[in-house]
Amino acid sequence: MYVCICRAVTENEVHECIAAGATSAKQVRDTTGAGGDCASCVRKICAILKKSEDLVTVA
Repeated sequence: MYVCICRAVTENEVHECIAAGATSAKQVRDTTGAGGDCASCVRKICAILKKSEDLVTVA
């Protein structure tokens, strides 16, 4: 599923970026370009980041 339509960034690409160490929407943007145009995807990116943090906290 696309997270960012403007830059054609998928949810998998965002997860890969987080796995590589990204901890903020800005870091995801700097790596993938997602959120750099209209920014409507920033909320989704933040939600993915939060979910990944929650998973790490639980594990």
